[in-house]
Amino acid sequence: MTIGIISAANIAAAILFILSLGGLSGQESAKRAVWYGMAGMGLALVAAIFGAAGGSWLNLILMIGGGALIGYALARRVQMTEMPQLVAALHSFVGLAAVFISFNTHLEAARVAALDETSRTGLAGYPAILAQKDAVELLIMKAEIFIGVFIGAVTFTGSVIAFGKLAGKVDGKARKLAGGHGLNAAAALLSVALLIIYYQSGGLLPLAVMTALALFIGFHLIMGIGGADMPVVVSMLNSYSGWAAAAIGFTLGNDLLIVTGALVGSSGAILSYIMCKAMNRSFISVILGGFGTKAGPLLEITGEQVAIDSAGVAAALNDAQSIIIVPGYGMAVAQAQQAVSDLTRRLRATGKTVRFAIHPVAGRLPGHMNVLLAEAKVPYDIVLEMDEINEDFASTDVVIVIGSNDIVNPAAQEDANSPIAGMPVLEVWKAKQVFVSKRGQGTGYSGIENPLFFRENTRMFYGDARRSLEELMPKVVSV
Repeated sequence: MTIGIISAANIAAAILFILSLGGLSGQESAKRAVWYGMAGMGLALVAAIFGAAGGSWLNLILMIGGGALIGYALARRVQMTEMPQLVAALHSFVGLAAVFISFNTHLEAARVAALDETSRTGLAGYPAILAQKDAVELLIMKAEIFIGVFIGAVTFTGSVIAFGKLAGKVDGKARKLAGGHGLNAAAALLSVALLIIYYQSGGLLPLAVMTALALFIGFHLIMGIGGADMPVVVSMLNSYSGWAAAAIGFTLGNDLLIVTGALVGSSGAILSYIMCKAMNRSFISVILGGFGTKAGPLLEITGEQVAIDSAGVAAALNDAQSIIIVPGYGMAVAQAQQAVSDLTRRLRATGKTVRFAIHPVAGRLPGHMNVLLAEAKVPYDIVLEMDEINEDFASTDVVIVIGSNDIVNPAAQEDANSPIAGMPVLEVWKAKQVFVSKRGQGTGYSGIENPLFFRENTRMFYGDARRSLEELMPKVVSV
């Protein structure tokens, strides 16, 4: 009876996860989708607790309670600007869990294999499952253990480096050791050889050596990816963590974990591919740590950055009829989304057409800008994707760029040697006037200079985005 209830709970949780993924495809349904995911995870957790073998209730309560308290404390402290690095950190936990569980399974399998048939009889819990496996199943389990450790270790160190780059604790530039991709390839080939040795010997040493190699691969892969590609890296690591979870599911014989891991792994891979396409990046190049990237002398930028004050921006907005706002990570850093929303309402109240242009990789996490604007109550129907609005810039009076660099950089179209060459960008420079809200004259997170800032129709609105907009607001004519 209990087994049937647990199976039903797992099926219900899997359905809720699928509904959650489906709902996240639209802004209107995203909030409901999040609740589906939370309900599914809660149901899965309850099923896992009551389905646990051995009756170690005290350990379960302590571990779950401790984890819940830590998670709650972290969630209370994390700002929206820190969500990308938080996601990367959570991915690392999944990878580390896969490594630990796989090693534990190896040790338990070795312990059971050392017992005679009489001693194996009546073993409770997981070891009994191991005792019942035949030779073929044990070979399959060895592959599960090996793959689980490999994917988990790559995910762990890769996610740690991604966290460091997103948090500014590690240099965002692409860096590789001498030997570059040859080192990654050699480590991968040696891991395959160690799999064969592990099959033959079943010992701990080949598994441990492979773990060290996989940890290096994860580290070196993500170190070799520059800041401009970090949004893709986050979604790619999301995929890795899903496959790591699926590997854990196979090892533990947990069908729900297999299904959930496959959902996360496949959806993360699809999202990574979509984002690579949006950035005109090779999917294989990105997942291999920037393999095949070209470099050369950049085109010389002429002109100078011309500053403007809030009165000048307000005068242009008062005269404009059509306005497009392009948000970027700088808006998130300044927590200016509410000021942007207030300015939007003020402008629309005067009869002006105000819309938002969202690039697929704006911010450092897929959907980052959409979440911030929704949080500030910006209407969904005026928030448009790049493909929907790019042709309208030429007929737009004023564009306000708030903390964006690469996604509005004309070098993507004009400089074949630019690190973002060929990347589809928002063609804001075609508008009559462009105002860029920026803290200073730096090149931003990716370190790429932007010729837009030197154009004749561009003016630099320097300062903290939120304070600048709050200063601008009273000068905009209201009804």
